[in-house]
Amino acid sequence: MAAESAAFTPLTLPVLPLDGEVVLPGMVVPLDLNDADVRAAVEAAQAAARSEPGKPKVLLVPRVDGTYASTGVLGTVEQVGRLADGDPGALIRGRGRVRIGAGTTGPGAALWVEGTRIDESVPEPLPGQVAELVKEYKALATAWLRKRGAWQVVDRVQAIDDVSALADNSGYSPFLTTEQKVELLETADPVARLKLATQQLRDHLAEQEVAETIAKDVQEGVDKQQREFLLRRQLEAVRKELRELNGENGKDAAEESDDYRARVEAADLPEKVREAALKEVDKLERSSDQSPEGSWIRTWLDTVLELPWNERTEDAYDIQGAKAVLDAEHAGLEDVKERITEYLAVRKRRGDRGLGVVGGRRGGAVLALVGPPGVGKTSLGESVAHAMGRKFVRVALGGVRDEAEIRGHRRTYVGALPGRIVRAVKEAGSMNPVVLLDEIDKVGSDFRGDPAAALLEVLDPAQNHTFRDHYLEVELDLSDVVFLATANVLEAIPEALLDRMELVRLDGYTEDEKVVIARDHLLPRQLERAGLDTDEVTLGEDALRRLAGEYTREAGVRNLERSIARLLRKVAAQHELGERELPFTITAEDLRGLIGRPHHVPESAQDPAERRTSVPGVATGLAVTGAGGDVLYVEASLADPETGAAGLTLTGQLGDVMKESAQIALSFLRSHGAELELPVADLKDRGVHIHFPAGAVPKDGPSAGITMTTALASLLSGRLVRTDVAMTGEVSLTGRVLPIGGVKQKLLAAHRAGVTTVIIPKRNEPDLDDVPSEVLDKLDVHTVTDVRQVLELALAPATNGATPEVPVAA
Repeated sequence: MAAESAAFTPLTLPVLPLDGEVVLPGMVVPLDLNDADVRAAVEAAQAAARSEPGKPKVLLVPRVDGTYASTGVLGTVEQVGRLADGDPGALIRGRGRVRIGAGTTGPGAALWVEGTRIDESVPEPLPGQVAELVKEYKALATAWLRKRGAWQVVDRVQAIDDVSALADNSGYSPFLTTEQKVELLETADPVARLKLATQQLRDHLAEQEVAETIAKDVQEGVDKQQREFLLRRQLEAVRKELRELNGENGKDAAEESDDYRARVEAADLPEKVREAALKEVDKLERSSDQSPEGSWIRTWLDTVLELPWNERTEDAYDIQGAKAVLDAEHAGLEDVKERITEYLAVRKRRGDRGLGVVGGRRGGAVLALVGPPGVGKTSLGESVAHAMGRKFVRVALGGVRDEAEIRGHRRTYVGALPGRIVRAVKEAGSMNPVVLLDEIDKVGSDFRGDPAAALLEVLDPAQNHTFRDHYLEVELDLSDVVFLATANVLEAIPEALLDRMELVRLDGYTEDEKVVIARDHLLPRQLERAGLDTDEVTLGEDALRRLAGEYTREAGVRNLERSIARLLRKVAAQHELGERELPFTITAEDLRGLIGRPHHVPESAQDPAERRTSVPGVATGLAVTGAGGDVLYVEASLADPETGAAGLTLTGQLGDVMKESAQIALSFLRSHGAELELPVADLKDRGVHIHFPAGAVPKDGPSAGITMTTALASLLSGRLVRTDVAMTGEVSLTGRVLPIGGVKQKLLAAHRAGVTTVIIPKRNEPDLDDVPSEVLDKLDVHTVTDVRQVLELALAPATNGATPEVPVAA
């Protein structure tokens, strides 16, 4: 081959330009002689062949956008005749590459050029890498040809061993562009050309695989849609036949859309809500039956159409009748009853003067009922609705942590629903219900948002007439709703939320009120639950009073109702066992035999030696807990001087404020010991220990200041603190008694505990107006401004002028 290539001589050939086509060596192509350029080149080659041996020769040169390639292919005219369509043509075979040189002259009208054959030989044997390349190309070509079903061509490709011929064989590939074929033509090195052909074939196979995958997926999707469409049509036909058979009137999708449009146009909706609903109906008409958006739109339209946009119940403006209803259903709670009566009176007067809607806002109300458990906050909401003639809905907020529970979910989420406020209005069936937001202090917050923040708009009278739920996304007027929020702990309500509500405190019931509630409400209910008639079991008032005073000690009446239920169960069981005859009247003396001994005996009823204040250093204080008011005892003792322990020790799980109050009390007594005739010299070398019993219960606040001062003064003086005295108040370093909170709850707790004398700060005297008169009548309340007055009232005189022994802590 090298010897032959060395013998290559310059050639002079007519140019046969190929527009949009490329012929590689080894290819045989038919050309149309109707093309003037083709005819001129073939005729010129034939004329030149008359004077030279062999077949006529032409130079096949690709012409792309009027530009000739730098390399052409030597071609021989194998045959001139007619093509399959009858037109004149010539059959030309590519022989080898020619590098095109300068133009020259020759016979005929064709363009003649000089050229030089290109050496395309590869040394034998083939190197290992070239052999692997040949093997790879044949494998790829075979795979492609088999996909096209060209089995005969597979054998011909496998039989080609020449590297150059194998690379040029890719010229038949229909997927190659003209530019790619020109690149193959101009690559003279056979190995490099085979690499290029292999890469082009590999890329095409990868593209073909992706295209086949996409086509397969598309076809599967089309087949699935066609099958689903066919099945749905069959299902519709079956349903239609069933409806006709059963005489039912069903609707198809188009009729359903028309039905929604008719319902929206017929509904009494606000203008903006109607516009939004009609837009959704338009979307529903454009959506297909298979689209999931259709079901979302239907659910939204159903929700909007079910809301009572312009439906309101008429308020009962019989003020006396409303007050009578509240009194009949709840004993006590005068503050709430007065507030509801005031609200109805103002509503009546606004309606009489045509002021029902002012500035787009109606006259709703937002009340916060704060009080200990069991005082009737939740049941009060239903009574308020009954008294006003409105619908009642309860929304439980305890444990709610997701903001979407209040404002609703956005419709982009699967299973989206409106918030609890919208659902409450929908459930009530009117735009002016009484909505009870139960346990609003138990609302939590986490990564899903803060529900309390979402309630700010709901409970703000200046904003809630344009409340927007995330699901509805249309304005909802809540300004005519009466919101009653209940809570046990005021401090747990966020300040911004509390600022939007009118606070009404329910501090608990007196013993007389508990007796009335038990007689008129609890006893009839429990008799029915126990399967007893009112004439079979009677509970005397003395028994009810002892149950309320000695068997239970609470601000509400839940434990009282449980005690009554337990009594009635005992009586019912004894009757069924034949141990007791009915009718039966339960007296105070029968209680111990039925439900055991009382658990809360007042200190005043105990033996003097068993009372907590029977030794110096113990004083009775008053406190407020989450369950209402309670009695709190303070114990003080001095350490033995031999132990060498000095300073102040505080126990009972006390907060920082209470610890500071103890320091203030001790500092006051140290600085004023001589004035108060107390042996404060003992405090220099002896440690002071102050303890609050019920050590597992956290305690904090400044209101035990005068109680700790009294306990320390009793300890140092040896004088006992009076058993019938309880006190509350903050103390300063100068001995001033400062005001505190929760006076009503504390006085109710003192009354329940059997205390007869209570000491409170002078500046809390206005709070006595909130205390029931029947409680004040049984308490001797002293208002003081200085701790010296407290000591004069609380400390009993020393017996026979002798100083009792001071308790000492080892």
